[in-house]
Amino acid sequence: MLNVTTFVGLDVHARSIKAVALDAMTGEVRCAAFGYDAAAVADWVKAIDPKAKCVYESGVTGFDLQKRLAALGVDCVVGAVSKMIKPAADRKRKNDRNDAEFLARLLFVGNVTEVWVPDDECEAARDLTRALEDAREEVARSKQMLSKFLLRHGLVFDETNPSGARKKNWTAAHWAWIKSVSFAERADNEALAYYIDRVNQATEDKARLERLVAAEASKPRWKRRVDSVRCLKGIDVTTAADWIGYIFLDDFGRTKPAFLNSIGVMYPSVECILKLLYQCT
Repeated sequence: MLNVTTFVGLDVHARSIKAVALDAMTGEVRCAAFGYDAAAVADWVKAIDPKAKCVYESGVTGFDLQKRLAALGVDCVVGAVSKMIKPAADRKRKNDRNDAEFLARLLFVGNVTEVWVPDDECEAARDLTRALEDAREEVARSKQMLSKFLLRHGLVFDETNPSGARKKNWTAAHWAWIKSVSFAERADNEALAYYIDRVNQATEDKARLERLVAAEASKPRWKRRVDSVRCLKGIDVTTAADWIGYIFLDDFGRTKPAFLNSIGVMYPSVECILKLLYQCT
């Protein structure tokens, strides 16, 4: 970065981009506004300085803009937003231009912690594990809705086994009880059928995504890492793939300590497994 004299901060939104270019030699600041158009941004940056370096904050917009700019020959990085400390005075005058200029100045002084940008295969694998997590949450929500619907009508599954212990929910016995429920009003029966269908559909979606994640985890690029994590007791393929997505598909130096602390509580002997895991990366 020693030969870079122009630093560009990009405040990126879903439909717009605010750009501020800072000339380190003269202190001149230029700004421009664009739609979400990487080509227009690239043309503007190259017109100012073909060797300029750009930065924008990590967040919900992901890595799409960075990849598009890189393909157009523009040096662009994604900065870890959690590492950007903004002065209290600047927080009170927050707008797109100020945010973009703040990023440009951070990049100029070397205070941007760059986030590792995954390639398309890595990002696709992570998206798949995120989809599975969403499906799991949807199953939980659907079951909650069904159980609370029945509770509003004073219906609670309370069967016991021969030893007197209460039978668990969402077992075959529980489902048999749910399907035996009938209401006097047709509308209530229609609502019950809807909630049952929603649980069944969410469960099917979850099972389908679990198969897809398992297939993805069996690819040569991930298999050694997944098999290493599965050495831990109670870790299946989908959980291992989720962990791999967190460790390997993110900024190692930024996330490793927090990850080790979080799982070290559950698995005190996990260090040896993770050493093997990192040797595989």
